[in-house]
Amino acid sequence: MPVSEPTVTKAAPRDWVALAVLMLPVLLVSVDNTVLAFALPGISSALQPTAAQQLWIIDIYPLVLAGLLVAMGSLGDRIGRRRLLLVGATGFAAVSVAAAYAPSAELLVTARGVLGFFGAMLMPSTLSLLRNIFLDAAQRRLAIAIWASCFAAGAALGPIVGGFLLEHAWWGSVFLLAVPVLIPLLVLAPIFVPESKDPNPGRIDVMSIALSMLALAPIVFAIKKIADSGLGAVVIVPAVVGVVALVAFVRRQLRRPNPMLDVRLFRVPTFSGAVAVNLLSVVSLVGFLFFVSQHLQLVLGQSPMEAGLSLVPGLAVMVVAGMSVVALVRWVQPSSIIVCALLLSATGYALVFLLASPSA
Repeated sequence: MPVSEPTVTKAAPRDWVALAVLMLPVLLVSVDNTVLAFALPGISSALQPTAAQQLWIIDIYPLVLAGLLVAMGSLGDRIGRRRLLLVGATGFAAVSVAAAYAPSAELLVTARGVLGFFGAMLMPSTLSLLRNIFLDAAQRRLAIAIWASCFAAGAALGPIVGGFLLEHAWWGSVFLLAVPVLIPLLVLAPIFVPESKDPNPGRIDVMSIALSMLALAPIVFAIKKIADSGLGAVVIVPAVVGVVALVAFVRRQLRRPNPMLDVRLFRVPTFSGAVAVNLLSVVSLVGFLFFVSQHLQLVLGQSPMEAGLSLVPGLAVMVVAGMSVVALVRWVQPSSIIVCALLLSATGYALVFLLASPSA
């Protein structure tokens, strides 16, 4: 007798409500990334940060977040992903209020670093919970596409909401956006989002966590100091420390039976190629949004609201493209779609380079 394939449970209406709840932290993190670039002129006027401090105000958050993403994913496997999400949301909301009223650039940098710590609890939890909720492959693809599109929607919404706030309130109001977004999450997640854990979680590798942060932070610091003061001991020493820590991290992962990050995956061309494409795309997009938002306000003299509206058409296209690709991959190979997307992006950046001028 032929063996029938196991039936995969389809998502119920309650599960789609859970997806909507899980989009709240995704939307928040995305809005936070774009809105801060618009608030930077106001922050510079109020707190008088140095050039290096301005960079750290922007970069300390993603630096801490990126360094802890894998570690927080492992922690969620052990204590529960929903529990980690709720802890991260509570901490993120509380520290956002502190950041809004930071009296100095140093304290704002510190608050942004703590926001990165709690933000690292949000992103891996949402994806892990989605995988646990949507068992059907087609529905899971759609849920992840909605997740990605919501991230892009946040990038589009951030300039509009941030521009409105910055024209009617002080710069700290952009941080207070976290409170009305995260309070519904704290109320609804325990009701609609099921808890999930790894039944056999590996041990938390504190040394690997420390090595990953010791690899990232000094290297980023060295890059910033090169832009600020050129080459010197203050650049070379942290760069060497970061490289040594990175080598030690990789060697430790290769030796451990249950590594925090399986670096052997980078030997797989499909995996390493996908990571490289995503890295280059995100770096290009984030850098473009950061500098264009500054150019629109500081060079062209646009208000925050006007600058935000100027970026909306392109960011709205990102949302439409993200949802459309779910249906498109049924007919076109994913590799072909990626190549075309990269060519379109490169063409757009080239047109900006060729047609833009310092005063327009």
